[in-house]
Amino acid sequence: MSDAGESRGRSAQLRAKAQELNEAAERSTDADERQRLRDKARRLQEQSEQESRMDDRGMDPL
Repeated sequence: MSDAGESRGRSAQLRAKAQELNEAAERSTDADERQRLRDKARRLQEQSEQESRMDDRGMDPL
């Protein structure tokens, strides 16, 4: 797989993990745990978006 393909794959994995964390947060009955999960999901989503932007520009994130 090319570097661009690997970057897109990683970005997709990050988005999927963020979605899983958001779903887990919705199921959580503990307010602190729910917030922790949402925060982590938001960070992963931001990282995914950043990697996507770099990939769109043809930049190597490393």
